[in-house]
Amino acid sequence: MIVSEIKLYELLKAKLGTQEAEAFVAMLTKKVGQKIDDAKQALATKEDISNLRTELKVDNANTRVEVIKWMFIFWVGQLAARVLIANFFLRKVKYMIPVVSRFQISGY
Repeated sequence: MIVSEIKLYELLKAKLGTQEAEAFVAMLTKKVGQKIDDAKQALATKEDISNLRTELKVDNANTRVEVIKWMFIFWVGQLAARVLIANFFLRKVKYMIPVVSRFQISGY
């Protein structure tokens, strides 16, 4: 028994009796021990923090890969859209060139 338990036991022994004081101190010690064990499980150890850092680094790397992949897909889509728009306008201009040259010729 630690000093605080002995003091508690001595105080309770005078009021409750030897057996009751002993049983109460034992029960109290057990409950306090359980609370301490529960608190230890809730706290993070250095190993837990190290594992969490490793997991976060892996997740961060995966996120970077995903972002780069979607950026590439977006760039390819933008390039395809620009090529199609340019192609569309070039076809329109190609058909308009003879019409414009006829107007210029007939105007003289």
